[in-house]
Amino acid sequence: MQLKKTQQGPRHIRRQLAAATCTLLAGASHAGGLIASGDNWTIDSALLIYTEKDRVSLAEGILSISKEIDDDEFINARIVTDVLTGSSPNGAVPSNTAQTFTNPSGNSSYTEAANTTPLNHTFKDLRNALSIEWDTPLSRSLRGTIGGNVSQEYDYLSTGISASLAQDINQRNTTLTLGLSLNKDTWDPVGGVPVGFTVMPAFPAKKDIDGIKTDKTVKEILFGVTQVINRQTIMQINYSRGQSDGYLTDPYKILSILENDGSGNLRSSNPYVYENRPEQRTYQSLYWKGVHQFPNENVLNVSYRYFWDDWGIQSHTVDLRYRFDFDGGHYLQPHLRYYQQGAADFYRQTLTDGEESTLSYASADYRLGEFVTQTIGLKYGFEFKNGAEINFRAEMITQKGKDRSADAVGILQNQQLFPDNEAYLLQGGLSLDSDMVIKYIMRFFK
Repeated sequence: MQLKKTQQGPRHIRRQLAAATCTLLAGASHAGGLIASGDNWTIDSALLIYTEKDRVSLAEGILSISKEIDDDEFINARIVTDVLTGSSPNGAVPSNTAQTFTNPSGNSSYTEAANTTPLNHTFKDLRNALSIEWDTPLSRSLRGTIGGNVSQEYDYLSTGISASLAQDINQRNTTLTLGLSLNKDTWDPVGGVPVGFTVMPAFPAKKDIDGIKTDKTVKEILFGVTQVINRQTIMQINYSRGQSDGYLTDPYKILSILENDGSGNLRSSNPYVYENRPEQRTYQSLYWKGVHQFPNENVLNVSYRYFWDDWGIQSHTVDLRYRFDFDGGHYLQPHLRYYQQGAADFYRQTLTDGEESTLSYASADYRLGEFVTQTIGLKYGFEFKNGAEINFRAEMITQKGKDRSADAVGILQNQQLFPDNEAYLLQGGLSLDSDMVIKYIMRFFK
């Protein structure tokens, strides 16, 4: 979100910052750019294209609507549709010979060439998500928000509720926020839920499964303080804590099993097993954000997030945006983001023969590994005099992973066990109110 004119005052700025940073709670934040006016519905839409080099591609459509149903009381809704296709790393390491894997369904197999990262090239999914919230004043200084969300994928269903309270104190220069959310998710993986550390059988054999469905529960809490420093500057700090219980393993990820002679060769029989993760995860984060509007109305937006959990993962995120406002409603906003993550305690890129029977947990999922991600982007927007806005955003994302040296034995020392990756993002957005939509439709049919 962007700061508007300085004369809109600290209260308006505070709301924008609170909406932009309270993203922990599913469905509990305003959709970007939604400020209802009068009796009109405000409509915010966007189309996003994201593609990784030789991997996953995503097309996402977003529709957000908001209505002020009473004085300072809002109903907000957000609809998202994602279409994903492409290739996804299955967890196995590259080898100097071709490798053949059984698809999750067990009905077919695929082969990956030698000296390449094994990818499942049949990856595809469709996700539809809906979130609705009611945001209302409870008194002159207290606001309440309650919301619900549902997300449906081919093999995954997530439902949740959330609620938050925001209390103004110190002549409304300070806002204290408390938020809670609860999500119930259900996995229905293709081919059933594999038993951890059991072998991925060669096609057409069937894998060992522990039922066809499984679930998890996610509970989160957030405490936040927002402080107006002056008419041009506002800051916020949040502490959040969450806990996930249930099935936290990825049913489609495997690990390579090597011979225990140090050669780095795959085990001669049944060289792949399914990963296994703990059934509980507690995670915490500290988040700071500052927004400053300069006399020329340019806006600096900077944030830092520190995350840690009991799996051993720690991460640091720095995000910087600077909006240049120009005459005639034009603006440019460069974007820089830096993300650095350490590996989980049980992250392993390979296992040796028999080691799977001595471990409680292990995963080769690169998302649990040590890596650095950098993003550079630019957004252009144009604000019409009637309040509508059109904007375009382009970003390049690079990821550099770090091999786990203890797993790079023998011939694997010549392989990149955590290959670098890059992705590109394009997005176009349009914001307008319902009166404008009706006006243009009427003009079209005249």
